[in-house]
Amino acid sequence: MQATAYTFDPQTRSGSVLLDDGTPLPFDAAAFDAGGLRLLRPGQRVRIECTGPAAGAEGTPEGRRVTLVTLQTF
Repeated sequence: MQATAYTFDPQTRSGSVLLDDGTPLPFDAAAFDAGGLRLLRPGQRVRIECTGPAAGAEGTPEGRRVTLVTLQTF
């Protein structure tokens, strides 16, 4: 799934992305580290993988979690 980087804290390696419908979704250091990135800037297009209920549904259902954040390449 694609999203846009919204926030990123290099100290904690965590932040959030905005899904294409505008829904914010946080990610933790483990998801950031899984993507092999060193830095993330707000506005960059990213590819994310999620676990949990309704990974493609509108809103942010409880239990939904980002497991990987990496740059989107075309």
